[in-house]
Amino acid sequence: MDDKVLEKLKVLAESAKYDVSCASSGTSRKSKSGAIGSAAGWGICHSFAEDGRCISLLKIMLTNYCIFDCAYCINRRSNDIPRATLSVTELVNLTIEFYRRNYIEGLFLSSGVVRNADYTMERLVRVVKDLRTVYRFNGYIHLKSIPGASQELVNEAGLYADRMSVNIEIPNEKSLRLLAPEKDFQSVFQPMRYIQQGVLQSAEERKRFRHAPRFVPAGQSTQMIVGATSDSDKDILRLSSALYQRPTMKRVYYSGFIPVNEYDNRLPALKQPPLVRENRLYQADWLLRFYQFKVDEIVNDAYPDLDLEVDPKLGWALRHPEQFPVDINKADYEMLLRVPGIGVKSAKLIVVSRRYSRLGTEQLKKIGVVMKKAQYFITCHELPIRTINEVSPEAVRQLLVRKAGRKKTDDRQLILQFQDEP
Repeated sequence: MDDKVLEKLKVLAESAKYDVSCASSGTSRKSKSGAIGSAAGWGICHSFAEDGRCISLLKIMLTNYCIFDCAYCINRRSNDIPRATLSVTELVNLTIEFYRRNYIEGLFLSSGVVRNADYTMERLVRVVKDLRTVYRFNGYIHLKSIPGASQELVNEAGLYADRMSVNIEIPNEKSLRLLAPEKDFQSVFQPMRYIQQGVLQSAEERKRFRHAPRFVPAGQSTQMIVGATSDSDKDILRLSSALYQRPTMKRVYYSGFIPVNEYDNRLPALKQPPLVRENRLYQADWLLRFYQFKVDEIVNDAYPDLDLEVDPKLGWALRHPEQFPVDINKADYEMLLRVPGIGVKSAKLIVVSRRYSRLGTEQLKKIGVVMKKAQYFITCHELPIRTINEVSPEAVRQLLVRKAGRKKTDDRQLILQFQDEP
């Protein structure tokens, strides 16, 4: 392989590593006669598929040159970093060669913006189109849409990509204008609407015509940076909840702010990413998607930020002791989901198992209930532990935090202090 191309690969793969919104595909492309590659399962980018396979993909940028000067981005126009650009042919050949060597099973492709949005988007479309039509590549492709790109180009890209995404980055438009004055929410949400329209139209066409082309079969995703602005968890989760109301939005990713441009005084003086907060946001996101929680139950005006010491479901339970204890042998499925230590799978097994006999501690442990949490919030016919109302929410909190070992955390993760503040 050409040394110049490999040097470009090193630069562009390094520039692409900060985008976390490529963790899963959610698509299935069956093997086709005359085609190479396939995409099956849910895991992408060194995660695991439903059948246990580890799936990898080439995560790269077409170019890390960019006309924008976003304060939080390593590839911002004013940064003095190594720059590189792959031609369409070079990137297509690189992907095919990596696949033939069994290095990858798919492609995650993004790009800095050069000249304008449409010029950049057109080159991205050419890459995925050549892979599908010329080389008959049937593997997974995740394509980042360029904010401000035209509907025609987004529609064409959707015919070849499995998933598309447009990163919001900053959850508040005022904050976005401060850190990225050349961007606005309109340029981000417009391509999202184009993708949504294309997916819904494709679904209708496939109801009438069996072989109608599929449009972005794995839906779309987006990413928000956590900790780059003073926005609260309430602001972030409300935006996430609104995005999940759209039928094609599959995932919202949260990326702890990494201070790659420490000289910019618009950014917080963090020494390392707020990983604890990022983790809590993912847990809260899970509650929104699978546990039937509403945003205002997790965060509200009284509690605008997530508790960093306990998970969001436990935090809700501690604030609402009047909802407990829950009788495991009588409670409905929705209430079981709200018990700390009981997950979706465990709740379903409880509902099925109690049809045949009353459930006790041993049965709950076998089902998979985390009893060290659940014991304070449930009753069953022989459970001896005092419940949250017999102790107190604060006492239960202290017990559970102490049992967790109070892992030492770096306080610098938890403080949002800007350089221009005293």
